[in-house]
Amino acid sequence: MTNPNNPGGGGMELQPTSLSTAGARQLATTTKSLPQMQGITPRWLLRMLPWVQVSGGVYRVNRRLSYAAGDDRLNFSNIGAKVEVPPQELAKLPLLRGFEGDDSVFRALATRFVQKEFKAGDTIVAAGTPAEHVVLMAHGKAKKLGQGKYGDELTLDVLGDGDHFGDQAVVESNDRWAFTVKATTPCTVLMLPQQVFEDLIKQSSALQAHVESFKERLKKPQDKMGQAAIPMAAGHSGEPTLFGGFVDYELAPREYELSIAQTILRVHTRVADLYNGPMNQTEQQLRLTIEALKEQQEYELINNRDFGLLHNADLKQRLHTRSGPPTPDDLDELLSRRRKSRFFLAHPRTIAAFGRECTRRGLYPAVVEVQGSKVMSWRGVPILPCDKIPITEQRTSSIIVMRTGEADQGVIGLHRTGLQDEVEPGVSVRFTGINEKAISSYLVSTYFSAALLVPDALGVLENVELGV
Repeated sequence: MTNPNNPGGGGMELQPTSLSTAGARQLATTTKSLPQMQGITPRWLLRMLPWVQVSGGVYRVNRRLSYAAGDDRLNFSNIGAKVEVPPQELAKLPLLRGFEGDDSVFRALATRFVQKEFKAGDTIVAAGTPAEHVVLMAHGKAKKLGQGKYGDELTLDVLGDGDHFGDQAVVESNDRWAFTVKATTPCTVLMLPQQVFEDLIKQSSALQAHVESFKERLKKPQDKMGQAAIPMAAGHSGEPTLFGGFVDYELAPREYELSIAQTILRVHTRVADLYNGPMNQTEQQLRLTIEALKEQQEYELINNRDFGLLHNADLKQRLHTRSGPPTPDDLDELLSRRRKSRFFLAHPRTIAAFGRECTRRGLYPAVVEVQGSKVMSWRGVPILPCDKIPITEQRTSSIIVMRTGEADQGVIGLHRTGLQDEVEPGVSVRFTGINEKAISSYLVSTYFSAALLVPDALGVLENVELGV
């Protein structure tokens, strides 16, 4: 622009006649947001769990006595293509659980397993053939198959890394496989012949006594859940002698101790004194610290090896996908294992993978409202996102489903409220003093855990493939 009073001025720019906005901002009080923080999530697990006050720091889960021997998935080691089972892992087998004999027995057993490789479609064991091996699934996936009423093939279960079968069959003479196990992917399997196991039993009196005790437990009356049966009569007439009995309890029930998440927040007194308006610096520091503490709390509730949901699910409630990605069939199988399922919990990428499978089949899951938010559901059970569920390097994850509440014998959260200097239920902020550098410190603490009241309250779909 040129000056009209100086048309020959060669394009001289006009001088501003008022204060520019850039200059005015230096004297203005800007409108500010509160300090923002990336990583704050909906924390659905914390919101959906019913929380139980634990005043004594420990919550005991009393249960009926169960004769069913517990088991767990095994871990393996390998050197190149050679796979081995560490001797101490064999203590997870139902047959050997609780064996307190010489460790040399485990070492002797571990060295006698024979490694075998199966291609996809190969039969690992066939129904009707002699059950003469303990079978450990070191790697791969296989289907456990049975026969339907009209001779059709039924999928009874899906087996994966760490699963095992046959340890009960080898202690019973002339037993035969009641099912067929067929590899769906290349499988690496370790097998222990029955004759080798019987020879080791003869060499160890302690192992022989343990196996006999295991056989006796199998003979004791029990219901379909493996609990000590309560004798009773039904449908009788006349005056028969009625059975008598009682409900027996576990003598060593599990106790959950409250875990803790803590941090120390430091704020310089100069900052707190001079830079306290329009926002209180200490309050904002504490707000964001508590947010981070709650994120860690939810992570621990899912991943902690002692009480986390992923590690505490019963083996019989841990399922594998039938084909890899999460399908409606897999979620139906999860729901069929328990009553009153309250909600699914899955990583957002897992939910996206499930949505793709539904679209591929022409299905459109219903949307339900949960605490004011609309989320995808399956069979009326909401699927809630949780980024604390890990995704492996192989792009696999897990889907959790649970029943909640003490009244329904479900999963419950444990916490302690009424703490000293409590700023919100279960969260304490305690001033711990000012040091010689004029820095004030605050101890931020929360106490929590989670308890599984009965095994079928929690189910996990494992090794869910997310795809591209």
